[in-house]
Amino acid sequence: MTRLRFDLYDNSLIEHDEVKQLNGVIGEQLQSDQYQIIMGTNVQKYYSTLAEELGMDDVQENDHANQKKKGLFSRLLDVVSGVFGPIVPAIAGAGMVKGIIAGLIALKVLSTDTETVKILDLIASSVFYFLPFFIAASASKIFKTNQYLAIAIAAGFMYPTLNDAAKLGEISQIHFLGLPVPVINYAGNVIPIILSIWALSYIQKNVDKYMPNVLRTVFTPTFTLLISLPFALIVTGPLGSYVGKGLAFMVDSLFNISPILAGVVMGGLRPIEIVFGVHHAMTPIALQNFADKGFDMLMPMMFMTNMAIAGATFAMFFTTTSKSEKSIILSATISALLGITEPALFGVLIKNRKAFIGCTIGSAVAATFFAMMGVRIYGYILSSIVSLVAYVGPYFPYALIGIVIAISTSFLITYFSVKKSHSGNTFNNATLKRIG
Repeated sequence: MTRLRFDLYDNSLIEHDEVKQLNGVIGEQLQSDQYQIIMGTNVQKYYSTLAEELGMDDVQENDHANQKKKGLFSRLLDVVSGVFGPIVPAIAGAGMVKGIIAGLIALKVLSTDTETVKILDLIASSVFYFLPFFIAASASKIFKTNQYLAIAIAAGFMYPTLNDAAKLGEISQIHFLGLPVPVINYAGNVIPIILSIWALSYIQKNVDKYMPNVLRTVFTPTFTLLISLPFALIVTGPLGSYVGKGLAFMVDSLFNISPILAGVVMGGLRPIEIVFGVHHAMTPIALQNFADKGFDMLMPMMFMTNMAIAGATFAMFFTTTSKSEKSIILSATISALLGITEPALFGVLIKNRKAFIGCTIGSAVAATFFAMMGVRIYGYILSSIVSLVAYVGPYFPYALIGIVIAISTSFLITYFSVKKSHSGNTFNNATLKRIG
């Protein structure tokens, strides 16, 4: 949503200083074999121009593709970012609608048994229920396989034969050619479909490789489906389901051991995760929580991190006498409140170690409060101040208190730890041009 991500053949050729001086660039970094240029919320315009300039729509897999091997962690981050980035608008929009519904019902503006609520719930829940389709379409581009075959795999997961049987809970498995097919409800699941599309990419490639040219048009997709769908239902689907539940169990265990520990770990690490661009790694776990439990406790902590970033950034407003700096800082603060934190982090906080520490402590303290109070959310939603409506209900007072804690703690720590600048040299002119 805010940064261009490049996979380069030779990272030694990057001209870091020159890139930093470009208008519109907030920051840049080489992280996990991926070069990231932070542009802010107008990143889509730059991406569209670059895609056209580089002819990315016409890019074919070539010999260069495998010349540079990445580490496992780097590849996993690439997959998570690549899969979830394009579908964020759909799940964020649906999550916002779900939050509004919950708020209106809690305020007794709407009644749960009205047809209006049923239609609104359809709008909010359909994206999450059919999430495997969205992920399949997105993952097919990452794994370079046919998009419609990928969607066919998702359709197999969502076919009523399996889902209805899973809902009834009367049987645990059915059989295909004597092989057991676990009966699992894949609605809203994330990892099973990602693993299955990854497997599909290899199956299709190998089927096409050994298929005679004259038969490829018809028989490559035929044999690909006959092999990949049973493989998905028997192997990768159940495996992905277990992996997802295992990740969710690890997070739950952290909460069970100590809510304080969970808050400190999750809240304290979140600003660092955003800086290094690995914060999307929490998205599959949050979505798995929604699918399994109907709620999630991680996203409220992410909300507190953004509020802490806004508080620390706003404190920097009072540490400079430069009007231009004040304008930039105020803009970054508002952006952080609205859920876009890169301008604040890269444009303000990481340039001052004490300010970054202040936001990290504020995030950890507020997240710990949320963990102790058991604050949860019932739909995926962007961590923005406008998302507060999603907390209307039993957790609304805690949400308000958490916001106050996050902003005030980070603000006070930053304000009193950063020396007030009377010379107006908190940022250099190049920084101001990039952020402005």
